[in-house]
Amino acid sequence: MVRRMSDARYRERQWRDRYAPHVAPINQLVDELGTRDEAGHPPYVAPMYRGVHARGLVILRDPGPKAGGDKGSGFLSVENDDQTAQRQDEFFRGAGIDPVDVVPWNAYPWYINRKPSRDQLIQGTEPLRRLIELMPELCVVILEGNDAKAGWTLFLSRHGSWIRSRGIEAVATYHPSRQALQHPDPVERERREEHIRSTLRRACTMMTAGERPVAEDANPRIQAMTRE
Repeated sequence: MVRRMSDARYRERQWRDRYAPHVAPINQLVDELGTRDEAGHPPYVAPMYRGVHARGLVILRDPGPKAGGDKGSGFLSVENDDQTAQRQDEFFRGAGIDPVDVVPWNAYPWYINRKPSRDQLIQGTEPLRRLIELMPELCVVILEGNDAKAGWTLFLSRHGSWIRSRGIEAVATYHPSRQALQHPDPVERERREEHIRSTLRRACTMMTAGERPVAEDANPRIQAMTRE
């Protein structure tokens, strides 16, 4: 099912369970980030996800209005009532990934609903480090969109050796929104969508492998980077 956050009873259950053991450490981190008054409170990671036990992490740009803001659900979730969340769910499932196995996050975790500046992407690196520390089984990071890739590059400049030591690999593709995939040439639009599908299939293979993948040159490089 998709868009279940439009159901008040479903939202209430997610809210009630936001400190369930598997997501409590992550959402306590979110609460701490919310003490930055000028930035507001980031959306929680919905308890529908495997949380600290997940092997996948997907990073986008910033929370959308159906997640953060006055009218948002208050959660990062593929069940949010918006087209991008629904498309994310469909792309994941089409690649053989159960969406609950991939924790959602953003290069800039606070709600701004616009392109983050470089300084804001830098601000997002420390929360990302702390999140990854909470996920001992993490083996693959999926970067969706140019801002996610830029944020990861800044993150690696600070924590690359640590990521290498953990054997965490990153793969990169387009943001799943229709806007990011728009192009006047239908062939190019299909190529972009197929890039998402093939990247997620590769991530699925990594997540289900018996051993965590390590790049041949032991470098946590961003693989298959593209321009939006």
